[in-house]
Amino acid sequence: MSRFFRGGDDSSSESSSDEEDLSLSEEETTTKDQQSEDESSDDFDDDEDESEESSDDDDGDKPKGLSRFLLDQDSSESEEEDVEATTKVKSAKDKRHDELEATITGIQNGQKINDWHLIANEFDKLNRQVVKLQDGGKAPKSYIKCLVQLEDFMNETIAKQKVTPKKMNATNARGLNAVKQKIKKNNKDYQEQIDAYRKDSDAFMESDEEEVPVPKKVAKPKFEAFTAADEDEDASGFETVGKGGKALQFTPESIFKHLRTILESRGKKNTDRQEQISIMEKLFKVAETPYQKIRVLMTLVSARFDLGSGGASSMPLEHWKSAEKELGVLLHILEVAKDHIVIEGAEEWEDDERAPTLEEGQKYIKIPGSIVSYIERLDDELTRSLQAIDPHTSEYIERLTDEGSLYNIIFQGQLYYEALQKDASLEVPQESLNRIIQRRLDHVYYKPAQVVKILEENSWKQVSSSLDSKITPRSQSEEAIQLINTLCSYLFENSEGIIRARAMLCQIYFLALHDEYYKARDMMLTSHLQENIANFDITSQILYNRTLVQVGLCAFRKGLVYDAQNTLQEICGSGRQKELLAQGVMIQRFHQVTPEQERLEKQRQLPFHMHINLELLECVYLTCSMLLEIPLLAQTGSSPDVKKRVISKTYRRMLEYHERQIFTGPPENTRDHVMQASKALAAGEWKKATHFIHSIKIWDLMPSTESIKTMLAKQIQEEGLRTYLFTYAPFYDTLAVETLSGMFELDSRKVSAVVSKMISHEELAAALDQVTETVIFRKGVELSRLQSLALTLSDKASALIETNERTLEHRTQGSANAFSRKDGRGGGQRGGGRGGGRGGARTGGGPPRQAGGTQFTGGALGAAVRG
Repeated sequence: MSRFFRGGDDSSSESSSDEEDLSLSEEETTTKDQQSEDESSDDFDDDEDESEESSDDDDGDKPKGLSRFLLDQDSSESEEEDVEATTKVKSAKDKRHDELEATITGIQNGQKINDWHLIANEFDKLNRQVVKLQDGGKAPKSYIKCLVQLEDFMNETIAKQKVTPKKMNATNARGLNAVKQKIKKNNKDYQEQIDAYRKDSDAFMESDEEEVPVPKKVAKPKFEAFTAADEDEDASGFETVGKGGKALQFTPESIFKHLRTILESRGKKNTDRQEQISIMEKLFKVAETPYQKIRVLMTLVSARFDLGSGGASSMPLEHWKSAEKELGVLLHILEVAKDHIVIEGAEEWEDDERAPTLEEGQKYIKIPGSIVSYIERLDDELTRSLQAIDPHTSEYIERLTDEGSLYNIIFQGQLYYEALQKDASLEVPQESLNRIIQRRLDHVYYKPAQVVKILEENSWKQVSSSLDSKITPRSQSEEAIQLINTLCSYLFENSEGIIRARAMLCQIYFLALHDEYYKARDMMLTSHLQENIANFDITSQILYNRTLVQVGLCAFRKGLVYDAQNTLQEICGSGRQKELLAQGVMIQRFHQVTPEQERLEKQRQLPFHMHINLELLECVYLTCSMLLEIPLLAQTGSSPDVKKRVISKTYRRMLEYHERQIFTGPPENTRDHVMQASKALAAGEWKKATHFIHSIKIWDLMPSTESIKTMLAKQIQEEGLRTYLFTYAPFYDTLAVETLSGMFELDSRKVSAVVSKMISHEELAAALDQVTETVIFRKGVELSRLQSLALTLSDKASALIETNERTLEHRTQGSANAFSRKDGRGGGQRGGGRGGGRGGARTGGGPPRQAGGTQFTGGALGAAVRG
């Protein structure tokens, strides 16, 4: 410090500072060399001292030389004490001990006020401080005492909570839970000292045992450390390095510590997942016991799944294959080591020093985990991978081959859970077995029976011959229909909710795929799923739509045109087939889709190999609509008094658009072929219509193509006959059956049957003379235009009244019924007020009946069984 900034006497301040420096130097310098240097310096200053004696007479008694700067012993005792107090320096170890004591005091204060948030924070701080003090030796005794007191206080608090439940605030409860979780694990490292303290606390605290420091390793030269590390290098020339640059040593004893470290870092930022996977692969190589192998495999498979945890990306192919192989190894280990089981809800083993052993009275070593969750995730990752691959490439086919190995894993998982259920002492959740059977069902319900049979044979080859399934025995693996029936029946009995509904839909789909129409239709109707399917999740609704479409296609293959059209109407009539069947995302006009909704839509899409051909679906729907609509249009055109009805609005719009075209060239696609066939059928040219329908190439995708074409030709002949009769009935008095048989190349008995059915259903005002085999037409009273318009006005007025009454009933909550009965306008009176006398097809005022004795009453499948 500069002297210009000093206050008071400069000489006194300078002398005091010099005195302090010299007093310290005399205490520290005790060697002879330093004494000789001091003597030489005194001799050197003698000349100066002599010159000063003449001028300073009063200072003659004072010491001379450098010693004159030293304070006298008598005068400086108190000052020395102050100097020692201010210049006392604490070592780093003492400072750490003081910090430790302060933290312990903070924990004790937190106990007094029952502040567990403060205790948790101070406990974390305490553990960090004791690591620096411990230095590889024993922990400080005060720390051990604090641990014991804190554990006792925690147990008392938990006991009080159980006896007299008192609601703790959220912060306090979190702190208590944090301490509860950490203190058990932390105390294991100091168990010997804790036991000694609990045995005799006074003797433990008064013992003179010093902390035994761990001898520090002598630092080797860099080249020596490098050569030592070279001995442990792997084949690639590198080795795994942990924190601090130290090489990780993989031994059977260190497996659990490494796994604990990996589990704690899972999900954190800046975590190298690839490095963790490579570490666990090395740990599996050194694992010896089944418990070690099971723990490493479960952690390894979970780490691989983390690689595909992103919403947009799928799991890498090589890691998926590795996870599938590791799951197979895990199931094999569990099959061999029958005393080790992986089960949900088992207690976590937290001891990293040793593995659990079977105690007296125990049959199994329970490891917490869920095999079915691993299998479900593996299945989902395969689906995501197939969604991301272009289905028209060879890569998709190669990836699809992995489904066989995945099915084997699912099958082995089912056998494992069945084995667990055999032991009554184990509480195996029934839901786990239901979930894995549902996954197995999801992979076979849409496949032909031949493919299912091959899958089953390969699955049984992968397991040992001693194993058998109670649910699906080995003897039933040859029959695919029996296998599906067995799996679905098991889920019907042992599950409920969504899994049960999905099992029923899968069985209906499989039956419809194999032409079991009546069984599939009856199951669909008795399930009543159409009533509450809107309350299910999206994937179940998609499965319902797929099943409905498959039932409609099955009805078409059976020649049941009306049933097929009614079943497909709900899906194909909406114009949203892609979206409803999860086979593509529809870009809707005037509707903005958020990125989140678009992502969810893409996740719901089915892989390409599960798709139903939409072009074939449209072709079937339009063909069925043509066979129903063309005779109906002919009937409406020839009888103005017949109420106009529409079976398929989609087909009507297409037909109107096609008729408005000025020039129509030869048909190019499926829709054009059906429209051209419709025009030919309406004109009575049934051969031309048959040619157009048979020219559609999409029929080749259906099984037994020739039989389907034969069925269509027969249907077109019959509907052509009905269209001709509706169109030209007003122009005939009698018509020979033989003539009709020659025109449409039908057997006379078939013609008679068609005409009789039309007469009985009141579609045709005629009579059939079986003796002469002629059709005798009845001429009804021709209605004038005024009468026709009056009937139309009457129908519109009736419809308006019904609408008003429904609105009134809705607003008055049912009182409209009484009102309508008072003024005599009930539904029955209106229906009977008109009716007879109008003749022909309008007899009785009810809706006209259609061919086959079936009413067009709408609904997906309800009308299919009313015939």
